[in-house]
Amino acid sequence: MVPFSFAGHAFEALPEGALYWPARRALLVADLHFEKASWFATHGQMLPPYDSLATLKGLEELIDRTGARELWCLGDSFHDIDAGERLTGAARVLLNALIGRLRWTWITGNHDPAGAEHWGAEVLEEADVDGILLRHEADPQELRPELSGHFHPKLRLTVRGRRLSRRCFVTTSRKIVLPAFGSLTGGLDAGHPEILRAVGRDAEAMIAVEGRLLRFPVAA
Repeated sequence: MVPFSFAGHAFEALPEGALYWPARRALLVADLHFEKASWFATHGQMLPPYDSLATLKGLEELIDRTGARELWCLGDSFHDIDAGERLTGAARVLLNALIGRLRWTWITGNHDPAGAEHWGAEVLEEADVDGILLRHEADPQELRPELSGHFHPKLRLTVRGRRLSRRCFVTTSRKIVLPAFGSLTGGLDAGHPEILRAVGRDAEAMIAVEGRLLRFPVAA
């Protein structure tokens, strides 16, 4: 975990694409997209049906590592409204166990406006937590500090002739867009016009690696 400051609060960025908020012992993740593979299967594209369990095991590892007491899921936790019904038995058991371990809050996104409400925990459209707004999609007009997801940002670089792609945070002085945490999620280039429209053209891509933060300007 790599510490940094945002809106007067201390956070820690995790290489897995999550944020930890030490003062609240809170873990924040975005875009889990449970049961994305089974959704594709119902539309004729067969993918290995293990994405939800892999995502949940990744969450469990971070909860164990950080000792988090709160978990905030910043929208699109379920890939579609019926995703919860398609969860395998092992995934259901693990999800229920994790929800029982800590204060769990679902922020609803465009994919899951009703999917989270059947799994217990609190369901909110957005939340103001200690002066920081938590929502699914960044609002260009929002002046308050804001944490969000939705865009699945990735930084694409060419290093020694090799094309590399890493999930990244997109940050400005007032906004942070978290990368997708789900195991089967694509990504939008961190400098994509839609991301810059949402957060501002002073944005940077931020990657946590080997105990330090790497920052790259992304605006053209």
